Amino acid sequence: MEILTTDNLISLLTLTLLEIVLGIDNIIFISILVGKLPAAEQDKARKTGLALALIMRIILLMFVSWIAGLVEPLFTIFGFGLSGRDLIMLSGGLFLLAKSTIELHNKLEGEDEDAQENAGKSFASVIFQIILLDLVFSLDSVITAVGLVDHLWIMITAVIISIGVMLVFAKSIGDFIETHPTVKVLALSFLLMVGLVLFAEGLHFHVPKGYVYTAMAFSMLVEFLNIKFRKKKKEALKLRKNTVGVYDADPTDG
Repeated sequence: MEILTTDNLISLLTLTLLEIVLGIDNIIFISILVGKLPAAEQDKARKTGLALALIMRIILLMFVSWIAGLVEPLFTIFGFGLSGRDLIMLSGGLFLLAKSTIELHNKLEGEDEDAQENAGKSFASVIFQIILLDLVFSLDSVITAVGLVDHLWIMITAVIISIGVMLVFAKSIGDFIETHPTVKVLALSFLLMVGLVLFAEGLHFHVPKGYVYTAMAFSMLVEFLNIKFRKKKKEALKLRKNTVGVYDADPTDG
């Protein structure tokens, strides 16, 4: 049997791109969590989180038959069947909704940094939270992979490549989010939306991912334009200050 056929290569490329897109929310979540840690531990936590995501997805791919069984109802409540996947999506969605809401509240209402440091965001607690959401994101990723391709090696290769790409850009994305407060609020809003989508999926309300990611991309495009505009405005004010000296002038003169 030929492995490197045209169909297999197209499947690999398509799945890899989809895995990268599906991993965006994972990167955002990890970036926000590791931002709570001391600077010396952030890179280690980021790499550990993505490594755990890779391991978890490969393990899940090894149990494709078990994944398929997760869609079978475990029990029924008032005629509404809930499967293992539904329960994972519901719990993951609730966790993401709660976490995003708390982070947004702290960001918008103003948090006491000293109190936050005393609260002690430990490395272990951050990794534990990453593992919880990695499980949900990994399950979604694996179900997508199983639905698109038939060969296990394509699935595993696509996952490895996508995690590798995320690993390369994770630090840059994290630094960008931390540097721009408005982007962080937007990122938390994305996670809030993703949490709602996960919860809806658990209740059998299918929300096309294309709509979600299109909305996220459009919002980020608008925010990038705002950042560029603010940067040009600051440069113009700085140039005016240096050339005219309007800010240094004595108001009693003239």
